[in-house]
Amino acid sequence: MERQPVFDFHARLPAGPGALGRLLSVMEGSGIGRAGVAAGGVVDLDVLARQLIEGGHVTSDPDNAGVRDAALASGGRLTPFWFGNPHRGTAGYRADGGRFAALELSPAVHGVPLDDPRTAAFLDLAAGFGHPVYVVCLDREGCRVSDLAALAAKRAETVFVLGHLGIGLIDTYGIGLVEPVPNVVVETSGAFGFTVRVAIERLGAERVLFSAEHPLQPPSVELAKYQALGLPQPLLQQVLWRNAHRILGLESP
Repeated sequence: MERQPVFDFHARLPAGPGALGRLLSVMEGSGIGRAGVAAGGVVDLDVLARQLIEGGHVTSDPDNAGVRDAALASGGRLTPFWFGNPHRGTAGYRADGGRFAALELSPAVHGVPLDDPRTAAFLDLAAGFGHPVYVVCLDREGCRVSDLAALAAKRAETVFVLGHLGIGLIDTYGIGLVEPVPNVVVETSGAFGFTVRVAIERLGAERVLFSAEHPLQPPSVELAKYQALGLPQPLLQQVLWRNAHRILGLESP
């Protein structure tokens, strides 16, 4: 694959010393020019893995201030996402959301369904800020891809980003659910290459975003997936670079 600029739509920044340097170093080594970044370390990964299967949630607060400050220190390479905690309310997002470019809500972490009034309160603010909303769905009442599609259909003014291309590695069913809802786009970290190809074919390249989910996956692995697909350069440029700028309201250098 010809070397070209890449925008990683969704990386995580764990709290603690050296996290920013490690992220920027990984980006530099993988040819990632820019990245959207949200707080990491909100839940222990073993706990999260259990929650995905058995249910449950945490009420931990993401370090949104740390993400904001890291983005300011990155020289424009990082674009901050506010990670909403429905258990704590919207006051922080209301006060500081204008310094962020997107909202993330995670039923997998905080356990609050997409049809909950606490979710609606965040979505109302996101619409006011003009923020896209990043969501990771899971197979639980109120948290499925079908629930996201229904929600997005009622909120056409907001762009929703379906994280990890749905649930599991081959969620072509989920692709079909969001296909008729044009304000839902997908990011592809973790999905099989086959599923990425299906998403591009059914949704169009303008509704697909590259992501690697640092630090869980090296960007080089996700980029190799695209290389193996043998996609034409104009399409790759759209998925790997231009779509993220458009959806986040950023100028593309």
